[in-house]
Amino acid sequence: MARPSIYSQELAIEICQQIAEGKSLRKICEAEEMPNASTVHAWVLTNEEFSKHYARAREMQAEHYLDEIIEIADDGLNDTYQGEDGIERTNGDVIQRSRLRVDTRKWVMSKLAPKKYSDKMQLSGPGEGPIETITQIQRTIVKAQKEPKATS
Repeated sequence: MARPSIYSQELAIEICQQIAEGKSLRKICEAEEMPNASTVHAWVLTNEEFSKHYARAREMQAEHYLDEIIEIADDGLNDTYQGEDGIERTNGDVIQRSRLRVDTRKWVMSKLAPKKYSDKMQLSGPGEGPIETITQIQRTIVKAQKEPKATS
């Protein structure tokens, strides 16, 4: 059976739902009943309705990753192990892998929803848009003048 390439609402909903649940588009498109990723990208570019749903699904995917980060951080199940000598030891490999999993999700979240999750601070200029360039910074020092002495 050939992969679908013609847009359908049902297929679009299924793709967006799986993205919102945290699956990558690559993983979704591995299934034979799904279109190729390039077909989905074409739909995003040519179908305004799907493009909006796809963008919203990506925002929801960031929320899914937020929940996963909390679960990963709270899961200390394999952080320690019993050594051959009976002493409990820290499992550095598991902790490093958890750190990598959290950092990767944070990075992806900052790209999916930069206004919400980016570490970068965005300054706003007139009209609430970002400041393009700063042309001049000026500092003025004002010295207080002494009052003239009163003569009597």
